Amino acid sequence: MNDLEHTNELLRRILAEVAKTPSTHAIFVDAGYVYAAAGLLVTGNEDRRSFDLDAEGIIDAFIDKARTIFADSRLLRVYWYDGARRRIHTPEQQAIAELPDVKVRLGNLNANNQQKGVDSLIRTDLESLARHRAISDAALVGGDEDLVSAVEAAQGYGARVHLWGIEAGDGRNQAEPLLWEVDSTRTFDLDFCRPYVTRRPVTTFEEPEDAAPPPAREEVRFLGAQIAATWLAERGSRALIELLPGHPYLPGPVDQELLVEAEKRLGRSLRGYGKLRRALRDGFWQHLQGQF
Repeated sequence: MNDLEHTNELLRRILAEVAKTPSTHAIFVDAGYVYAAAGLLVTGNEDRRSFDLDAEGIIDAFIDKARTIFADSRLLRVYWYDGARRRIHTPEQQAIAELPDVKVRLGNLNANNQQKGVDSLIRTDLESLARHRAISDAALVGGDEDLVSAVEAAQGYGARVHLWGIEAGDGRNQAEPLLWEVDSTRTFDLDFCRPYVTRRPVTTFEEPEDAAPPPAREEVRFLGAQIAATWLAERGSRALIELLPGHPYLPGPVDQELLVEAEKRLGRSLRGYGKLRRALRDGFWQHLQGQF
């Protein structure tokens, strides 16, 4: 056997071994996105304090869906990215970390309860796994435009990235540049999410029989813009810069402050009007984004 035949024989053996090696996929979950999007879709509220999320159940559902989509592939693990004060696990995050095939990765939480460092963790893991050929496919559950660089990095090493999202009741909850960059997209609807989100008991607001009709959406949107102007004047541009990356979601304390101030100015509760609360947030964001 000459050198060329020997080389060809080695290549055939290598290719045969590669063909026997199963594909591998991993699931990367931005927990902040899942909580906000699923909570809003099922309960009309993205504030974590207003509902419970069955994280184990929804993780199992993601795994089952991946098993169907990547039929000839094995699961490496699920990466669950969340924020925590000083990166110390909450009891809920500890329980998630103990689940089989799940790795919890924590960013930090700032004073406004915004996640910091989560996107960079996702990029690091995606890029590293793709570079070392540990995965051939990545299912990314998220919506932030900052994840575009993570997608590009993984694709640069030959991995395919599939963006999974949760249905938005009004508009989109995933950045368009992210949708353009990925290899495929998939959206989970209300029926998929409903079993995993449970509204917490709250004291309901009852309108008196002679109550005036609710304000118009445009009136509430304008009010949101007015409150945003006051908020910005009191806190300054630094607070605005910290808030903007979280669009379209407001941190719980800011959202609650906005709602309380709006009800104070209107002289009535908005807790029974999900569409009006969304209009209030839209007006708030519209004013803040107009400052840049």
